[in-house]
Amino acid sequence: MHVMRGIESTHDGFVASSRKRFVKKDPSHKNLDVLQQEIENGSRLYLARGITLLESTKPSDKKVGQEVLTNLLPKTGNCIRIGITGVPGAGKSTFIEAFGLMLADMGHKVAVLAIDPSSTLTGGSILGDKTRMEELARHKNAFIRPSPSAGTLGGVHKKSRETMLLCEAAGYDVILIETVGVGQGETIVRGMVDYFLLLVLTGAGDELQGMKKGIMELTDGVVVHKNDGANKPLVKKTVREYTRIMHMLQPASPEWTSRVQPVSSIEKTGLEAVWETVLEFEKEMKEKNHWDTRRQHQTRDWFHSMIRDHLIDSFFSESGRKTQVKALEEELLDGHLTVTGAIDRLFSS
Repeated sequence: MHVMRGIESTHDGFVASSRKRFVKKDPSHKNLDVLQQEIENGSRLYLARGITLLESTKPSDKKVGQEVLTNLLPKTGNCIRIGITGVPGAGKSTFIEAFGLMLADMGHKVAVLAIDPSSTLTGGSILGDKTRMEELARHKNAFIRPSPSAGTLGGVHKKSRETMLLCEAAGYDVILIETVGVGQGETIVRGMVDYFLLLVLTGAGDELQGMKKGIMELTDGVVVHKNDGANKPLVKKTVREYTRIMHMLQPASPEWTSRVQPVSSIEKTGLEAVWETVLEFEKEMKEKNHWDTRRQHQTRDWFHSMIRDHLIDSFFSESGRKTQVKALEEELLDGHLTVTGAIDRLFSS
């Protein structure tokens, strides 16, 4: 075997250079200014980046996100916030796409905050709403942000309120919040929207039992969905049933009787009537000074909720707390200690 000697030269003809080092840049004031300005200009890319910072668990990201949001607060508040809930299979995503497309075509800027349930085993989430709302996602006047519930109760992400404010600062005048749709859990969303809409179906048995009283007392409007084809007679009957039910319940908003309306997202019928009802609701609430009062109460409740969350985080971040809790758990499971006794020992130390 014979090996020929190679040519002595640089392999590519270029002069050798020192190896470059890539250093991660910290967010500077210039970068913050760019992010803030682009969000104000309506950039969907930068809006998504801002939301990612808000949702991040990394302290440095959270700090940047909060600074941007604080600077943009004067730009918030000029929108209609609509919460949409309903049992799985009610067609929430289908309704939101049809409703959102109608509003976007009318010239409104529509932001959809879609919350997907997180796995209790892995913590993962499918986040498939942009796929289900493909046509709306492509519209120039629409922005869709799917987020995992991340174990937060109430059908929303714990950063949904801040995400909503950032969307308002970006110029979106209609914000639709889709909850995870698990039935009785979507009560927290009532505390962050102006108008709360419930989607129901026909053929689910007794309409009085179809949706629990607790969630119905929170709704400002009910949509009987899938009013198309052979289902129309059933929808008409269901509308009558729910109208009767709503008259027996205490109104969710002062001096407002919840409307029950049939809608077909496939045939695009009833959508304009729903929007006209929302505008009528806004007009009445503002005339009677309930609009701003409700938002102020929501901000106060949000503040108190954040206090509780911070206290829990602070408690578990204390040195030795997790070990102490684990030891007390073992005594509880062994039957050597009551829960009340464990709590007393935990907070007396």
